[in-house]
Amino acid sequence: MSKERLLIFDTTLRDGEQSPGAAMTREEKLRIARQLEKLRVDVIEAGFAAASPGDFAAIRAIAETIKDSTVCSLARANAHDIEKAGEAIRPAARGRVHTFIATSPIHMQMKLRMTPEQVIEQAVKAVTLARQYTADVEFSPEDAGRSEIDFLCRVLEAVIKAGAKTVNIADTVGYNIPQVWGELFKTLRERVPNSDQAVWSTHCHNDLGLAVANSLAAVLNGARQVECTINGLGERAGNASLEEVVMAVKTRQDLFPVETGIDTTQIVPTSRLVSQITGYVVQPNKAIVGANAFAHESGIHQDGVLKHRETYEIMRAEDVGWQANKLSLGKLSGRNAFKTKLAELGIELASEEALNAAFARFKELADKKREIFDEDLQALVSDELVTPEVEHYKLIASRFHSETGEPPRAELTLAVGGSEKRVEATGSGPVDACFRAIEKLAQSGADLLLYSVNAITTGTDAQGEVTVRLAKDGRIVNGQGADTDIIVASAKAYLNALNKLHAGAERLNPQL
Repeated sequence: MSKERLLIFDTTLRDGEQSPGAAMTREEKLRIARQLEKLRVDVIEAGFAAASPGDFAAIRAIAETIKDSTVCSLARANAHDIEKAGEAIRPAARGRVHTFIATSPIHMQMKLRMTPEQVIEQAVKAVTLARQYTADVEFSPEDAGRSEIDFLCRVLEAVIKAGAKTVNIADTVGYNIPQVWGELFKTLRERVPNSDQAVWSTHCHNDLGLAVANSLAAVLNGARQVECTINGLGERAGNASLEEVVMAVKTRQDLFPVETGIDTTQIVPTSRLVSQITGYVVQPNKAIVGANAFAHESGIHQDGVLKHRETYEIMRAEDVGWQANKLSLGKLSGRNAFKTKLAELGIELASEEALNAAFARFKELADKKREIFDEDLQALVSDELVTPEVEHYKLIASRFHSETGEPPRAELTLAVGGSEKRVEATGSGPVDACFRAIEKLAQSGADLLLYSVNAITTGTDAQGEVTVRLAKDGRIVNGQGADTDIIVASAKAYLNALNKLHAGAERLNPQL
């Protein structure tokens, strides 16, 4: 007996990007979108077209590039937003407009200042307008988890009648628990007269740590689309984790009457790419994609796995993309092999000059590091993926001195707006000295919120990947840098964050 299809709607590029500091450039969004297509997600929510010209351009570029997944743009229930969304997705092979309006009493009264009747009228108008751009329209009642059931039924019946093909029930504030959320879906599908004319979708936030559990409860009660993100990225505590939802459904086929079209072997590569671009490091004990997800420390567990893997493992590591690190390239590898490998990793550099620069850096790394893995290459080319016009600060040369009993010193040569400048400073440690030296020139006035170091691969010669989070005037950005010298990686990360502060514009981030 064949099972129903569970659609996977990925909102990493929209809701995930709303994580503090996770804003991405157009090129970074394109890289992730291509990987999501390899992962075979059904829908890619590429952004919120009305938020900024940059977001509009990124959605448009993704719509022009992606062929196998539906490309979606979010829009509030007003003409301006919907027109922007419709124009942004116009080039897509398959495009969707996703419009929403709040339906809970607290949102209608305190935020929208609209009556329930006005909300229904606005929702219907929004769906009707969106259908002028695409037949694939999705509607979400924002904060559905705290909405009154009678009113929710009225809204959903009206938008389905107006032509919404998907109705997405949003637990915007992560308030619900699985039993209640599952029962809500069951009730809505029973009480909305035209419920059979739309796909029912669930969108859960993780404020109580229940986003995945709630999503699965919805699936068991008729939801046939799950909105989720890679690594559970998203505002506040994040969204339902794509990899956990997908693998729960795949692993427990005895319980779920559905199956996804996801290529699960692409889960780990996608997780790593999103982590590298956003700077959000995956915790080691994270299900499915954490470094310890398939590790066994207990002697009892080790003995059981050696005798029969299924004694302590319910999934095969290779099924989600884990594999023994394979040597990808070596110091004798040529430029063509390097270019081919980058293409396999979904990395496209903007020009031959960028490729040549990346290849030169690869050769330098090969002289320092005996084995070079895929993760090394992804980190290595990050500098070449920076758009030139936003690279106001660039590290040219560095020298660090640290000796017991002496204050550590950093001497840097930086390119600032195209001209080279030297600066030096002391600090409580070499990283502190490095950041103080940079600030002598930049004088950004930004607050350092996070400094994190992560080894990209194993071994003492591993590249260190550093994440720096800066905040200024209400804006929060992440910067990343990688190098076998952790102080150099730190300098790169700090400068990367400063470049984002220098070039970035404010973004409008609605919650859903």
